Amino acid sequence: QVQLVESGGGLVQAGGSLRLSCAASGRTFRRYNMGWFRQAPGKEREFVAAISWSVGRTSYADSVKGRFTISRDNAKNTVYLQMNSLKTEDTAVYYCAADIASMGREKSDYDYWGQGTQVTIYS
Repeated sequence: QVQLVESGGGLVQAGGSLRLSCAASGRTFRRYNMGWFRQAPGKEREFVAAISWSVGRTSYADSVKGRFTISRDNAKNTVYLQMNSLKTEDTAVYYCAADIASMGREKSDYDYWGQGTQVTIYS
């Protein structure tokens, strides 16, 4: 019932910045929480950041605190992930996810997922 489409991925030099977008569409509840996850080759999908619907509370993985910022624009039904001071370790496929129940940190907490967008950082 919810379609999520990520965009904004690409190839960026270490130390640079990139902003990912996640547009939601389809019939769904207006109120939902959003999260970003990433998965590097040979690794498990890991939590990156989340944002609540009602008050905009945010949560970040320790590895991205101070560098990444999650935000939302309800009028556009879009969630963003601003990534600064990028490192080669940030290279991964980034996924947007929607959670109608809570703002969790586990992939099992989320009900809908986007197809992912590739982010590659080179030195």
